[in-house]
Amino acid sequence: MFRNLLIAAVGAAAAATAHAQSEASQPRVVGDPMPKPLSASIAVYSEYELRGISQTSEKPAVQGTLDYTLPSGFHAGTFVSNSRWLKDTAEQNGFSTGNKVEWDVYAGYRFHVTRDLLLDAGVRHYDFPSSGDFDPKPNTTEVYLGATWGIATVRYFYSVDDSFGVPDSKGSDYAELALRYPIPSMPRLTLEGLVGHQSYRRHGDLDYTVWKAGASYAFTPTLRAGVYGKGTDADSAPYTVKGKDWSKDRMVAFVSYTF
Repeated sequence: MFRNLLIAAVGAAAAATAHAQSEASQPRVVGDPMPKPLSASIAVYSEYELRGISQTSEKPAVQGTLDYTLPSGFHAGTFVSNSRWLKDTAEQNGFSTGNKVEWDVYAGYRFHVTRDLLLDAGVRHYDFPSSGDFDPKPNTTEVYLGATWGIATVRYFYSVDDSFGVPDSKGSDYAELALRYPIPSMPRLTLEGLVGHQSYRRHGDLDYTVWKAGASYAFTPTLRAGVYGKGTDADSAPYTVKGKDWSKDRMVAFVSYTF
C-alpha cells in the first residue's frame, strides 16, 4: 500500500506539454494573442498529463487559467483543472478522498538580459483541496528558474517541501528543454518538442525521463488546437493504478481559447 501511495503521488509532479504552466515564458509565435495585463484561457484536453504522467487516468480534462502581468516583468496567476489521480489512488488502497480538482497559484518575475535572452524566476504552489486521508498531504510548492533563447526554453524546478505526497522527498527536482518552432511557410503552424527528467530525492526508483513531440495550429489569435505524443522511460509496474499505466506512451489532443 505504501509503495502504491508513493508512486501515485508522482502523478502530480508534473510542465503540460505543460501548456498551462509555462506558456508565459515561451517565445511568441504568429497567431498567439498579444500580451495583455490581464488574460484568461480555457482549454479542453483529451487527458491531463503533467511531466508525462496522467493526472486524469486517461480521461478528458477541462482547464482554466487567469494571468496578470505588469510591464515591469512581474507576473502572477492561477490554474484549475479536474484531476483524478488522488481519487483512484485512494480507491485502490481502501480509503476515501473528496479531491477532484487541482488548483495552483504562481508568481514570478521575467526580464530580458539581452534582446534575445529572457529569464524567468518564480514560485508555484500546487493545491489539492479535500485530499482527505492522505498523509503527508500532496500539496506542493516549487521554485523555478527558466531561460528562453529563440525557439528554445530551459527550466529547472525545485521542491521546497515533500513533493506531491512522497514522504521525505524535499529537494526533489525536475529539468526540461522545450522547443517551439513556427514553420516559416505556415506561420500559424508550430512544431513543439520537449525532453525532461524528474528526480525524487531518496526515492530514486521513481525517477524517469519524459519526452513530448507534436504540433499546434492557431486558427485565430485566440483559438489554438494541437496534438502531441508523450512517453516516459518510467518503470510501468509501480505507475499502474487500477489497471492503468499512467506513464505509458499516449497521444494527447487539445483546443484552447484565450480571452
